[in-house]
Amino acid sequence: MTSTVPTADRATDPGSVSPVLAAGSVGPATLHVTKGHGTQNDFVVLDGRPGAAGAVGADPLVADLDADLVRALADRRAGVGGDGVIRLIASADLPEGASVLAEEPAAAWFMDYRNADGSVAEMCGNGVRVFAAYLRRLGLWDPADGELALGTRAGVRRVREVAVPVEAQTGHADDIWYAVDMGPWCLPGGAEAAAAGADAEVLVAGLDVPRAALSVDVGNPHTVLALAGEAELARADLTRAPDVQPVPPHGTNVELVVPLGEATAADGTIVGHVRMRVHERGVGETRSCGTGACAAALAVRAWAGPQAPDVWLVEVPGGTVRVSVLPDGHVELAGPAVLVADADVSVAALTS
Repeated sequence: MTSTVPTADRATDPGSVSPVLAAGSVGPATLHVTKGHGTQNDFVVLDGRPGAAGAVGADPLVADLDADLVRALADRRAGVGGDGVIRLIASADLPEGASVLAEEPAAAWFMDYRNADGSVAEMCGNGVRVFAAYLRRLGLWDPADGELALGTRAGVRRVREVAVPVEAQTGHADDIWYAVDMGPWCLPGGAEAAAAGADAEVLVAGLDVPRAALSVDVGNPHTVLALAGEAELARADLTRAPDVQPVPPHGTNVELVVPLGEATAADGTIVGHVRMRVHERGVGETRSCGTGACAAALAVRAWAGPQAPDVWLVEVPGGTVRVSVLPDGHVELAGPAVLVADADVSVAALTS
């Protein structure tokens, strides 16, 4: 889902109210937030537009979203709880947005994403869909007008509404799926790693020996290992970070996958099927990871050889997503996004 972008944290006095909170509150010491999830990968969403109700700062360039606030909001016992925090901000109001606007002037809005530990991240596959649903609710995007171009630290991401696959329909009235062009992908180990099927070794607590694994880059780093079956998948202990060798220079997300074969969809498309668990760097095990689902499908496809399908359904603990390998070297992720709650958060409670 995520990868950290090195940044200097701003130290805050735990006994004082963050200026970020004070600048854009909706009432005395109150911050308005929205809670959303994509296949139970959950996020706290903030409106950082100047003058918006609940905005985190009248001037987003000055009122930075700091790591202390992110950790407090993401705390599942003392805060709102989430795998990360997303701030809506104009692309023009962030230095990172300049390259986004140069690539796509229509990418007016930027998804400023942070991991639960407060670290700044490049992007998040499930978070992009939640962000799109948030923009839609605010009236900043209408799918009827065409795709949404939005900015992330991994570049421009394009989102469109798509039909829910028959295999993933739940019967809920709010079933809405969004497809996101996740951009280019690659195997960092190149042709040699593709031929060998691995370029790393991973030791996972609960499993007896280290396993061979394949590195996949989807705008952020992933290491994917295949297990023999669902019993091994259930036995893996992801409360501790897996030991990856060689040690990735900027860390990595680790996906444990069980390939489940192929089937023919109603439209005649051959669809691969894989089940996955994930340990996300900066977060721990999560119920889902969008970029991780992409990495898992791409790794299994590489192992399966040249006749492997280009479309994959990936089951995660929080639901099902679809990964499609596109002809232009990009990969697309499709899945649900649900906004479940709005809240006015007490700053005093967060900082006490």
